[in-house]
Amino acid sequence: MLFNSLQFFIFLPVVTLLFYLLPFRFRWILIFVASCYFYMALIPKYILLLFFIILVDYISALTIEQTRGKLKTFFLVFSIASNLGLLCFFKYYNFFDSNLESLFRHLHLSYERIPLQLILPIGLSFHTFQSMSYTIEVYRGNQKAERHLGYFANYVLFFPQMVAGPIERYSSLGNELKKNNTPLYENFSNGLRLILFGLFIKMTIADNIAPVVNQVYENPSQFNSIDILSVIFLFSFQIYADFYGYSTIAIGCARLLGVNIMDNFKTPYLSRSISEFWQRWHISLSSWFRDYLYIPLGGNKVKIPRFIFNVLVVFTISGFWHGASWTFIIWGFLHGFFFLLEKLIGIYFSSSKKSESWFLNGILTFKTFLIVSLIWVFFRAENLEKVKSIFYALIHNKSVAGEQLHYGYAWIMAIVLLFSDYLFFNSRFDKSMVGSPSFLRWAFYTIILFGLLTMSGVEQYPFIYFQF
Repeated sequence: MLFNSLQFFIFLPVVTLLFYLLPFRFRWILIFVASCYFYMALIPKYILLLFFIILVDYISALTIEQTRGKLKTFFLVFSIASNLGLLCFFKYYNFFDSNLESLFRHLHLSYERIPLQLILPIGLSFHTFQSMSYTIEVYRGNQKAERHLGYFANYVLFFPQMVAGPIERYSSLGNELKKNNTPLYENFSNGLRLILFGLFIKMTIADNIAPVVNQVYENPSQFNSIDILSVIFLFSFQIYADFYGYSTIAIGCARLLGVNIMDNFKTPYLSRSISEFWQRWHISLSSWFRDYLYIPLGGNKVKIPRFIFNVLVVFTISGFWHGASWTFIIWGFLHGFFFLLEKLIGIYFSSSKKSESWFLNGILTFKTFLIVSLIWVFFRAENLEKVKSIFYALIHNKSVAGEQLHYGYAWIMAIVLLFSDYLFFNSRFDKSMVGSPSFLRWAFYTIILFGLLTMSGVEQYPFIYFQF
């Protein structure tokens, strides 16, 4: 079920109404049934895979808490292997199979491929990472194992964030789902504000930029260098608006039920370094890799060669997490490379060391945006050949007079997004509205609603991060 569908606009009010009408002891059942229905509206049979993850990690965590030594470690490994095994099979099997064939062919050896027609279950990467974090925290002694299977199932399945995050920890979301919430005006008003704003960001901004980006990526050789560069920048805004819109709607939906989930974005394109960018972009994923991969590898408390290794491994694996393609692997590696390069040449500025010079801050911000935008090409392109054709057209098509590209409207949408980021810098739309005069609040609501009704994209595009 999509957030921007008529089905969801019927589903959400019904669930919210029933949630507050039901006695507290039955609410977990409603959340479980509603979350299963929400997911099964997409591909029904894949709910069984989520049930498998839930049962494995529920049993593993209980066993880990009650055992010691090798048996405790065994169940942690069993839990992680089960989650990653499921993810690798559906997401990476065909990638490894085709690359093995290429390797064997290069070595003049025979290898018979066994390609499988697999459809990646929606949100599987998010579910496995969220569930694994729970088991790891129980193993570390930071989290008590949940005895109530229903509450743990809701932690994995909770419908507002189950498809594309944010990736929550059990210490946060698990406790939120156990609260005996009462209907509060504050929750309804802030929840609806966030849903409205998220829909505007997705449907009015992202979906109006998408057609222009798609047109160029389908046939880059037909466009000149200016068009190519414009679209490279525009995709940066499209993917941000698309994912930021989803996350904002998710936070708003959860808030209607009195449940607080984390912010996943904090004005990332106003970052002055790659490091700061990743503190502001997809925060739940960045923190997951920091806590469960980077720090266990030694983090930055190691010698320089090992630090370089740790950074490149984490960024490369995070790229591979996004998709089974060399383009994603290179995308992640390049982020790691530029992260290290900034460290090396001494232009790294943390958020706590903001320069007094607005000009220098502007240069650093544009530098970061430019690097991130160029690397996004690897993320957006279907394969390395398409990456090559994009960069070739960017460099060589200075005087090509091909197809006419109308991107003025798309740029207006991008500027609106940048303006809203600047306006709500280090804040959030609902929090900013609470402290604003009523006339200003209603002016914003009117503009947003008008934009949704009159300027939403003609074609409905699925959320980009659904594929991960």
